[in-house]
Amino acid sequence: MQRLLAIAFLTWKAAFRFRLFLVLAVLLLASVVGLPLLIKDDGTARGFTQILLTYTLTAITALLGLSTLWLACGTLARDIEDCQMQMVVVKPISRWQVWLGKWLGIMSLNAALLGISGASVYALLQWRASRLPAEQQKVLRNEVLVARGSARERSFEKEIEAETDHRLEERLKKIPVTSAELPEVRRLILEQVKADYQVVPPATYRQWEIDLGRVKNSLRDQPLYLRAKFNTANNGAGGNYGGIWYVGVPQKTQLWRSEVMSLAPDTFYEFPIPPNLFDENGLLTVNFVNANDASLLFPLDEGFEVLYRESGFTLNFVRGLGIILCWMGLLTALGLASASFLSFPVAAFFALAVLTVALSSGTLANALEQGTLGGWNAEKGTKGHTSIDFIALPAFRGLLTLINLAKDFSPIDSLSTGRSITWEQLGLAFGQIVLLLGGMLAAAGIFIFSRREMATAQGTQ
Repeated sequence: MQRLLAIAFLTWKAAFRFRLFLVLAVLLLASVVGLPLLIKDDGTARGFTQILLTYTLTAITALLGLSTLWLACGTLARDIEDCQMQMVVVKPISRWQVWLGKWLGIMSLNAALLGISGASVYALLQWRASRLPAEQQKVLRNEVLVARGSARERSFEKEIEAETDHRLEERLKKIPVTSAELPEVRRLILEQVKADYQVVPPATYRQWEIDLGRVKNSLRDQPLYLRAKFNTANNGAGGNYGGIWYVGVPQKTQLWRSEVMSLAPDTFYEFPIPPNLFDENGLLTVNFVNANDASLLFPLDEGFEVLYRESGFTLNFVRGLGIILCWMGLLTALGLASASFLSFPVAAFFALAVLTVALSSGTLANALEQGTLGGWNAEKGTKGHTSIDFIALPAFRGLLTLINLAKDFSPIDSLSTGRSITWEQLGLAFGQIVLLLGGMLAAAGIFIFSRREMATAQGTQ
């Protein structure tokens, strides 16, 4: 540990010698202070606070991420190129200790910078909230500056898959298709089956049954919040749609009815409902009546959920910063692994290329969904198969699996919408992002660095 700390201390000295720490601290604080002056919001305290959290934390993450890659690539590659590493490795210290010491030094720098910028964001939020009217403060404390849990209806995935297979089988009996067309036909049938669960026709209703589970006892006498979003076939036409919400079951629970709400499509709406509308088993029944001439579609993944208070904002904010720090740990490992076998410019380019691929996971997922890199030819009704599909698609699938291990965690979205970030999520983020993904990069980097010939790093003169 003493040797690791010595390398970490040298990394800190280098960062201060090149004024990296001070420059980054100024940039981060400038983003925290400057962004609120440029933000355009919907005019409400809730909207401004959500946008402020999203923009400032996104800017902080981007600045720290890029600087982390640059520093991780530079601190190791430049030490080798400038022949400083040759002086270190002849001392009684293992190369894996040098590598991990570098990682520890950069991570401690990140922790300090993230702590400074995070504390500034938190102080700014609290200061602005304290200057609002009492009614607006209450809204913020209940909807944004809070840690809220979420409950959804049970998954219908098994029923949807079974019905899709049944309809596909019936379709193939009547109209056979080629093996190349089969995936696309199944996808279209799947969308039709999902529509049966999502679409609310005119003058009908949609019911959700939400099991609050083990938290039902703690929610007695506490208000709940419904969050809903729907789409229509005429989203681009503009205009609002009327709807009425009923919560509760007559004769079993209290029944609450909303006024006719004017709702815009493709927009999240969140509103409170009175407490104690669920039954003794914690089952909350919600009905939506479509009072329009058009069908409304509530997506299964984000169309409806129930939100409830779990804890305060401060600890939730700290846990969110902890997940961002886990991301920095992965980027540090990526930069150091690249510098273990490449020169500084090439290592930086390679690390940025890997990061770009990771951020392009949507393109990878689209290729996997279509089953080809050639896309679907709408005119011919066939897929444009390519010769590298049998190699690229399995590689894409494995790469997307690894990327999703890190991208599944979204602390910025959770904080800006008042969602709870639990200790379990933080622990899972540390395990998947730092230990698993970062550990894989660290193992590869240390292996290469341990076998790199330092004496010939500069070549012959």
